[in-house]
Amino acid sequence: MPLNSEQIAEIEELRSNPQPTLRAVAPGMEKHLYKAHEVLDHGFVRVIDYMGDDAAICQAARVSYGKGTKSVQNDEGLIRYLMRHWHSTPFEMCEVKLHIKLPVFVARQWIRHRTANVNEYSARYSILDREFYIPEPEHLAAQSVINNQGRGEALTGEEAARVLRYLKDDSHTAYDHYEEMISQDGQQGLARELARMNLPANVYTQWYWKVDLHNLFHFLRLRADSHAQYEIRVYAEAMCEIVKDWVPAAYGAFEDYRLGGAVLSGKGVECLRRMLAGEEVTQENSGMSKGEWREFMGVVGG
Repeated sequence: MPLNSEQIAEIEELRSNPQPTLRAVAPGMEKHLYKAHEVLDHGFVRVIDYMGDDAAICQAARVSYGKGTKSVQNDEGLIRYLMRHWHSTPFEMCEVKLHIKLPVFVARQWIRHRTANVNEYSARYSILDREFYIPEPEHLAAQSVINNQGRGEALTGEEAARVLRYLKDDSHTAYDHYEEMISQDGQQGLARELARMNLPANVYTQWYWKVDLHNLFHFLRLRADSHAQYEIRVYAEAMCEIVKDWVPAAYGAFEDYRLGGAVLSGKGVECLRRMLAGEEVTQENSGMSKGEWREFMGVVGG
């Protein structure tokens, strides 16, 4: 179960005691407050707090107060302009604080985004739960022969069964030893800060992650991409659904210009112009490397 009984009780108490406020409220985000969106086998994403909405982005861009006489259409147009021209500061006026439960190996990848405030569950003081990420069989894949960071064909049959058996057995054996080392039953147990080093990278941890919307969009652009590792991508996809309800105009612009858009190099733009003019352009006469050409053709649909 992603949430323990204490967390469930805390959420129920918080949701049962709404507080009046004078600050701007995003109705779409209110429904996500404290609610846990389950991810993977034991993980979740839930909103703890947030600040700002679409109007806050426009307010910052105009350096004024209130809505004035601006229409919703004007606000959406302004937000799309800001996104289209890579303005960042107005989007930084919105912030969100998330509670996330995730496998340690995903957390180590996630923390590469150094633009958030993070406070992680401490295994120096507390005992980690016996919870491990075990992939579904369809997500077990061989190493890609093209991309050193990617996956190839899915494992099947006895090979897949063997890998799953190793993952499960090794995880529980490591945790058994972890429990034995920290045991205080009649003897002096090993310090928790040392015993934790025996745990595998698929054990679950938790953290609070606070980030502004500009940097959150950067995270989502990379991690919600189809090329991102599956185990972090599913977290990004869950967060996309939350952000879509929080700032619908900003998310619509982000989806159009970032998730659904593409950036071309100067050589790419020149090649596209030559193609539109009817010229036959190949990798050999493009001035691009094989990798650049492959990515370019993936964008233009060749």
